[in-house]
Amino acid sequence: MDGLFFQSFVYLCAGVTAVPLAKRFGLGSVLGYLVAGVVIGPLIGIVGAETQKLQEFAEFGVVMMLFLVGLELEPRQLWAMRDRLLGLGGLQFVATALAVCGLAFAAGTGAPAALAIGLMAAGSCTAIVLQTLSEKGLLESDGGKASFAVLLLQDIAVIPTLALLPLLAGPGAHAASGETAEHVTSLVHGLPGWAAGAVTLAAIALVVIGGHFLTRPLFRFIASAQLREMFTATALLLVIGIALLMTLVGLSPALGAFLAGVVLADSEYRHELESDIEPFKSLLLGLFFITVGAGIDFSLLIEHAPLVLGLTAALIFVKAAVLYSIGGAFRLRGADRWLFTLGLAQASEFAFVLLAFAAQNAILPDAVAKLLLLVAALSMLATPLLFILFDRVILPRTTKEQARAADAIDARGVAIIAGIGRFGQIVNRMLRSNGYETVALDLGAATVDAAARFGVKAFFGDAARPDLLEAAGLMEARLLVVAIDDRERALTIVRYAKRVRPDIHIVARAYDRLHVYDLYSAGCDDIIRETFDGAVRAGRSALEALGVHPYEAEKIVKTFVKGDRRSLRKLAEAHDPNLAPQENAAYIALAKQAREEEEEMMSVSRQPGKGATDRAWRPYARGNAESAP
Repeated sequence: MDGLFFQSFVYLCAGVTAVPLAKRFGLGSVLGYLVAGVVIGPLIGIVGAETQKLQEFAEFGVVMMLFLVGLELEPRQLWAMRDRLLGLGGLQFVATALAVCGLAFAAGTGAPAALAIGLMAAGSCTAIVLQTLSEKGLLESDGGKASFAVLLLQDIAVIPTLALLPLLAGPGAHAASGETAEHVTSLVHGLPGWAAGAVTLAAIALVVIGGHFLTRPLFRFIASAQLREMFTATALLLVIGIALLMTLVGLSPALGAFLAGVVLADSEYRHELESDIEPFKSLLLGLFFITVGAGIDFSLLIEHAPLVLGLTAALIFVKAAVLYSIGGAFRLRGADRWLFTLGLAQASEFAFVLLAFAAQNAILPDAVAKLLLLVAALSMLATPLLFILFDRVILPRTTKEQARAADAIDARGVAIIAGIGRFGQIVNRMLRSNGYETVALDLGAATVDAAARFGVKAFFGDAARPDLLEAAGLMEARLLVVAIDDRERALTIVRYAKRVRPDIHIVARAYDRLHVYDLYSAGCDDIIRETFDGAVRAGRSALEALGVHPYEAEKIVKTFVKGDRRSLRKLAEAHDPNLAPQENAAYIALAKQAREEEEEMMSVSRQPGKGATDRAWRPYARGNAESAP
């Protein structure tokens, strides 16, 4: 059976079967898609030659992905990462290209072919790496940011690589390439260098200026139609149009889409664009991974197994060695350095395009190009396994190494702050600005380094280690603030501190009510739910927006908070850590009783104020900084 519907059914069926299974076993969606492709392609042969054309179409998912990445970055953020983009990314590209080129030349490959192989090996797979980092929530880590900078530079480097490859061609090859070029529609084909440059710059200017000034009125006009499908169609039209324009002037469509995303990052339509593009991006990327798996030539692999597997291992090893060395030079440490090393150690999806281009220009023989194509696909297939190696072997080991390399603490204060992330740094600022000396600890090296740049002294180390906590002055301090977001480590710190210093006052950040109960049992004195105060303030604003007078709203809030604290204490005593709340009969009974008491208290608090004096009182003026979102 053949045809569009059958092929669509096969690809979708493979994806929806393999990916949930892969996720269930903790292997990630990328490996699920790749395995699905291997099953329906080389293994049982349901799909065949159409995978190559589908892959060219599915690569548009990479374009959409970079558009979405651009939407998350404002221009000033892009400017802020210029050092890593040019320094780290540029050095990685050049060093990897030279290393692979040297090895290929030493193995007997001619100089032009060796240089072409080196340039093709320098890239990494943007689709796999960004998708995996996003799924694991590692894009904001130091290693994730460094990986993103390198991937972006590699995408940019595809342009000069495509321009350089024809210069490496053998005698007589240019005629063939020229014939090919005639079939390619291009706005710069046949133009002199200065004119081609001017057209290219004009295209970039059109994307930047048009994106800034024209898209808002366009989306406003489309939104006025109140047809969601028209907004989705316009979003797709925008991305496809930019990709087409970039292709016509010889630039990377992914780079153009990224640029457009950056321009639209501060647009009021940003979130609608993200939500409309995201499903298409995810499906196309999934299709791309399936076609990579389905395109693996197992007959060629079996025929040249030692050579292909050896080349794949050599490629990953050389790239990893270069990445690890450069990561160290750019101050990547511990887990971040290994994430950077293992995450980028595969070939790029652009290698498929570059290898075909190199074969067309007679830079590489067809047989060599097919072997290298297989090596590139296998290196991509190995990437999810490298991420598993990072998660299960490297990460636990580097965490221990980081703990052993904790800073020597040479300060004393009345308070110890465990964790100076977005929660702890506010507490630290309030205490220090009121004249109280603090000793701040944090397990994140990047957080400690960032704090130091703003003149905030903090020590790198795990506050859950008793020796480190005592070195920070636990036996003399009056206050311990536990502001880390790791529930178990927070409990460990509280239990130890209360055991050796029963008199110390402990203020802890809680993730939710169940965490409150655990901290309460551990002996914590003040427990602050990280979202409770914000939610209460939002509730007060909601009441006022519905017409409740500010005085009445404030009275309701105070009653609600008082009642919640009282019921929290009662429920904490009924909480059984070995039982889920919905299975704990005593807890459920108390919760129902607390709910009835709360409703009764709130009905009393809703009574009108006593007089004009009370109702004239306002807790804050509307529109000031306090009420701003």
